Amino acid sequence: MKPRLLTLIVLIVGAVASRLAPHPWNLTSVAAVALFSGAYLEDRRLALVVPLAALLISDMALGFYKGMSVVYLSFALIVALGFWLRRHRSPLAVAGATLTGSLLFFGLTNLGVWAFGGLYPHTGAGLAACFTAALPFYRGTLEGDGLYSLILFGGFALLERKVVALRQPGPALALA
Repeated sequence: MKPRLLTLIVLIVGAVASRLAPHPWNLTSVAAVALFSGAYLEDRRLALVVPLAALLISDMALGFYKGMSVVYLSFALIVALGFWLRRHRSPLAVAGATLTGSLLFFGLTNLGVWAFGGLYPHTGAGLAACFTAALPFYRGTLEGDGLYSLILFGGFALLERKVVALRQPGPALALA
């Protein structure tokens, strides 16, 4: 296996393992892994499969839940944001994609809770109540996505600078 691919996989597996460790609500690595996989794994199918398989494996350990399809869809869309990052690697672009992914996850999953669950009435007021009740959890989502994106993108950029075998022709993340 090529050193670059092996390093990417080790970073991803390490980040995914953090989902199984005790953590504050929603402060996980999955969205950052999806974004990073989309940005760095050359094979687009692998970039999509890796974070979704990691999510599935951790869900098998943690337990399945209602609305999983919406969660998986949101992470697949975050991988697509990572595809965009392939051509736009800069700290600002990574930060923007991280924030966009956090908002996308928050919006889709809470829309799913409202649309497919019975907790809130299917009215405008019910939708507003659903999103309002979810706001305290968004902080953990945003913090986790930011922390793990910094670790994955920043860590790999530093490794690329230090280890020649990890470099690849094309745009690298400028650490300016």
